[in-house]
Amino acid sequence: MSAFSPRPARLITALLAAGAVAVTAGCSGGLAGGAGASEGAEGPITLGMLAPFSGSESAFGEYMQNGAQLAIDEINEAGGVLGQQLELVVEDDACDATASVAAANKLVTQGIVASVGGYCSGATLPTLPIFDEAGIPMVIPAANSNDLPDAGLPGVFLINGTGTQQAQAAVQYAQQEGATTVAVIDDATSYSADLAGAFVEQANEAGVEVAFEATVTPGENDYASVATQLAQTAPDFVYWTGYYQEGALINRQAADAGYEGVFMVADGSIDASFAEITGEGYTENVVGTFTQTPDMLTGAEDWIADYEELAGERPGPYSTQAYDAVRIVAQAMEDAGSTEFEAVVEALEGLDGFETFAGPLTFTENHTRESGGFVIVSIDEETGEFVLEDDLQG
Repeated sequence: MSAFSPRPARLITALLAAGAVAVTAGCSGGLAGGAGASEGAEGPITLGMLAPFSGSESAFGEYMQNGAQLAIDEINEAGGVLGQQLELVVEDDACDATASVAAANKLVTQGIVASVGGYCSGATLPTLPIFDEAGIPMVIPAANSNDLPDAGLPGVFLINGTGTQQAQAAVQYAQQEGATTVAVIDDATSYSADLAGAFVEQANEAGVEVAFEATVTPGENDYASVATQLAQTAPDFVYWTGYYQEGALINRQAADAGYEGVFMVADGSIDASFAEITGEGYTENVVGTFTQTPDMLTGAEDWIADYEELAGERPGPYSTQAYDAVRIVAQAMEDAGSTEFEAVVEALEGLDGFETFAGPLTFTENHTRESGGFVIVSIDEETGEFVLEDDLQG
């Protein structure tokens, strides 16, 4: 178990006070940016979050909202940002591109000055030009397709590791475990296909044979074709880069067809529902690539207790990333002395070693984090929860 020090909640007052820097007026930033707040202004500073609150990924929306709200409550208790209180408004994107466009436009009309949402990359991508046009910077906590930074928009920042960085962790672990052949299966979504492509590229570069690649249609119940292919090809590792519903079914059906290798899943499948769907006796071969959750970190007990008090349940995946997204935006606004778009973007670019659950954060030139922070997790047979297996530091 890794150490988590310092705890972000205990540092908020000091970080915000130390980071406050005045900037000159005149920075333009589109519709929202042009009306940015400055110290001494009245009314709350409104942050917006798009996340799935309906559909198959709805549990993640609740985790993200609660994590973000916890950060907002702590910051407000410490005095707010620029002398103003923060508030959070959320909209349901259902992990659907059409729904996300409508939801993003709704957030813009509600006067948000920054976005701290984004779970599914395919639903987040079409919102980028909407927020860019409105002068709203985006600190994206979960979505991590390379397509997001590749769009080249100035206000887009990713605090989750990219698909390239996650693929690197997957290949590293496969090599570490002596794998000579691997397979990869995706669901054709932006996130899944991007990650699968990065995995194939890096496996080839590492001299690991890619036995086969497959793409499945999400939402189906029968994946017998790809399961049979897995059993017949018998790679040492298969990497599933989609979400947990389909991944759990493929794992079970592949095992029933005779596949005995390792079933590795990406971060979109890291949820206790995976074990529930795949069934008892089908989880011993399952590992995943993920960033560390609070229960994997020494020193996060107080944060977990605070989350439970707020939400009435233990934190789940992406609660910490959403928590950190709010803290990062708050710090940037304090550093900028404003909520105007250009000033906040410049302040985000200037963050250097900002402490997050995934480790110190510094953004690269394309607004991704310098280090992905991915580890290997496995399923606890008793609880069905994913737990730390290997931090890839050895």
